[in-house]
Amino acid sequence: MDEIVVVGQLARDLVLVVDEVPGPGGTTPVRERREMLGGKGANIAVGLAQLGAPVALVGVVGDDDVGSRLVARAAADGIATRAVVRRADTETGLITSVVADGWRYLEHLPDAVRLREDDLPIDVIERASAVVLQLQQPPEVALKAARAARGLVVLDGSPERLRDELLACAGVVRADHQEAELLSGRSIKSADDAVEAAREVLAKGPDLVAFAVDDVGNVFVWESGQLVLPLGDVEVVDTTGGGDAFVAALTFTLASGGSPEEAARRAVEASGDTVSHLGGRPTLTGR
Repeated sequence: MDEIVVVGQLARDLVLVVDEVPGPGGTTPVRERREMLGGKGANIAVGLAQLGAPVALVGVVGDDDVGSRLVARAAADGIATRAVVRRADTETGLITSVVADGWRYLEHLPDAVRLREDDLPIDVIERASAVVLQLQQPPEVALKAARAARGLVVLDGSPERLRDELLACAGVVRADHQEAELLSGRSIKSADDAVEAAREVLAKGPDLVAFAVDDVGNVFVWESGQLVLPLGDVEVVDTTGGGDAFVAALTFTLASGGSPEEAARRAVEASGDTVSHLGGRPTLTGR
């Protein structure tokens, strides 16, 4: 398999587990603390590396010590980091998850850690067997990467702008419930609603559309078929990174020549494996 390129975010991922979140002026002890390489782009790249794919990450960190440590961690995970930008006078992004009676996310992701068009390594993208575009990046950047790609283009999320242009370049689209409604312009309340919405998106260019539907599961639609996979019996510990593991497994299977149904089942399994532990880092091979 040729290299898969992930264009997306990388950040320091800090997970804090507490018994309860204190009110104003209050204090509570942290029962568990984890710090790791995070961000949606990095999580997808880690998952692909764990599955055995050669993978390169395109993203931005600051010129601080945190950025240096994250790049080193990504390299240790088997990810090519030659296209990671070290932005001068910039703090590396931070995502903090507070886990108590649910999840609360605090993000410090300034504009400086988002990709710019001139950050893109076009030659690397052109050679890739697949390019995953994490759409929390500026739409203009995602579109430039999508148009440069010669392999499979996977869109993760719903862009702020340039939606039709990006869909026309896509081979695969994956979206959560809210993103699916934005992409399709439809209210989704059932599996049937999701199938109809996915068919509308499919008509705009992709070959496969995958929607996560609240209280239903995952809905997959392609030209010659469809598949609804209900939510499994996995105990959800932390939802962070479930979608990223999903995208990694979906992309890997399709890039390896797997069918849409094979890719769907593997993606749902990978997501379940990831939400059963704290933090967004996948463990798709136990590594």
